[in-house]
Amino acid sequence: MSANSVAGGGWRSIGCGELRAGNAGEEVRLAGWVCRTRDHGGVRFVDMRDSTGMIQVVFHPERGETFQQAAELHAEYVVAVRGTASRRPPNQQNPALATGEVEVVADELEVINVARPTPFPVDERVAADEALRLRYRYIDLRRPAMQRHLRARHQAARAVRAYLDAAGFIEVETPALTRSTPEGARDYLVPSRVSPGHFFALAQSPQLFKQLLMVAGFERYYQMAHCFRDEDMRGDRQPEFTQIDIELAFPTEDQVLDLVEGTMAAVSRAVCGKAPATPFPRLPWAEAMDRYGTDKPDLRYGMAIADVTAAAAATSVEIFKRAAAAGDRVRAIVAPGAATFSRQQIDELEAESRARGARGLAWVAFGPEGVRSPLAKHLGPDGASQLAAAAGAGQGDLLLVVAGAADLASAVLGHLRARVAARLGIIPADDLAYAWVTGFPLLERDAATGGWNAMHHPFTAPVAEDLDLLERDPGRVRARAYDLVLNGVELGSGSIRIHRRDVQERVFGALGMDKAEAAARFGFLLEAFEYGAPPHGGMALGFDRIVMMLTGNDTIREVIAFPKTTRAACLLTGAPAVASRQQLSELGLAMAAPPAGGGDGGERRDP
Repeated sequence: MSANSVAGGGWRSIGCGELRAGNAGEEVRLAGWVCRTRDHGGVRFVDMRDSTGMIQVVFHPERGETFQQAAELHAEYVVAVRGTASRRPPNQQNPALATGEVEVVADELEVINVARPTPFPVDERVAADEALRLRYRYIDLRRPAMQRHLRARHQAARAVRAYLDAAGFIEVETPALTRSTPEGARDYLVPSRVSPGHFFALAQSPQLFKQLLMVAGFERYYQMAHCFRDEDMRGDRQPEFTQIDIELAFPTEDQVLDLVEGTMAAVSRAVCGKAPATPFPRLPWAEAMDRYGTDKPDLRYGMAIADVTAAAAATSVEIFKRAAAAGDRVRAIVAPGAATFSRQQIDELEAESRARGARGLAWVAFGPEGVRSPLAKHLGPDGASQLAAAAGAGQGDLLLVVAGAADLASAVLGHLRARVAARLGIIPADDLAYAWVTGFPLLERDAATGGWNAMHHPFTAPVAEDLDLLERDPGRVRARAYDLVLNGVELGSGSIRIHRRDVQERVFGALGMDKAEAAARFGFLLEAFEYGAPPHGGMALGFDRIVMMLTGNDTIREVIAFPKTTRAACLLTGAPAVASRQQLSELGLAMAAPPAGGGDGGERRDP
């Protein structure tokens, strides 16, 4: 850097995005990136950007060398400027920019670093393929949208910590390297060099450690926990993710739910500028499944599932009568104003229903010309009216009906409910509809083995009145568990935990785990329960999902700085990669041949 460098008094005196009309007349020093350049009648304009925002810099011909330097600038050059802030003429102001009333007239320019042409524009909206964006993530993160997303994430994290700190919680870090425990997904294993043949597992959650902290007497714990799960990827999943982990001793369910609602209100205020109304609606699990076909109901719109079995069985439609006689159900949703759906549109919905296990999809359109339906002659005017009354359908509506097992009928209609609502455009995009789902079953059948799995995790406490059912009728045992849902997306799960060894062993037994296996895998937890474990419970909230939802994104990759692809790969660094022979040898692992086209740290590959 030359002695008369722009940065002689420091690179910056103010941020690019911090300049306002009140700064007019001040000498300023700026440093940042060139966003775009323009040449208007011999005067050169450069939009300059840093993390605070963008400002227009003007280069006049009379500045000689500085003016010539500006002609060499290209997008993404790193530059420093010294100049004078000046009010822009009224007809040249840009109301779309916070700095739109002011510009900087440059006296001196320094090119700190040049830049190659970028693979895609650093712009508010970019049409680049996501794989290209992830390959050059450090460029993608320069875009204003990505800057906003990560700043929103920061504000959300600050709000969580501030709220829980004020509520008397302390933040405790728990290990990432632990032993494998069943938590619903495959573990990422880490071989131990000092114990050949032994492996750590990357923690899927801090579940056991936070329970141990309760036993240790830390009655209010939280953590922004980094977690790892090897599971199939989708838009709201990553192999490594962050969750807001909360646990407290001597709680009731209401206390936990109130605490989480307060936390979410604080986060929403920080990110969106407003808090949701509390308390959030609470739906029993069985009601959510019956009325919405899912335990993650979207409550931004109506179209709840109605049971029309009695009205359907009174018609002459044979499939309805057979379903009622067999103890199955006939259920329906009303698509408001959809009586004009074409036969092709309805056929597409029927195909989706069949793909999800339904035997078909019955429909009745109540249009201005009268009832339109393939079943019209079997229903008759009275039958159609009775179905409409049972489901709440009116003039102009379309009634979609599925007959079959209760859970299947609701699941199919739950899918159609979301599809039809989106097609009708009746889902309010800016609404935030929070809801609690409570009263889950403790266990669910494993379709492959016929045994039992924990619906949440095996440390969830059963309802005390149902303990006697654990051995003789496990499927009827209710859990002291609850999920938080936002706009049809599960934000997190929680429960009151088991705190007694005998109860925990009984739950393990219901899961097919004998005492020897339980002691081998969870002996440290069972032993801890014998040293005065208090009742405790808490919640784990998906932090990435929360930020995704509050910033209006469809995937958590948009709110994580360096995410993985749907194949759990990092396109930026090339991870996962083949380990070198030396690394594998140190870990006591056999050397596997690298895949075709791969490498092993530059060493020769075996044939």
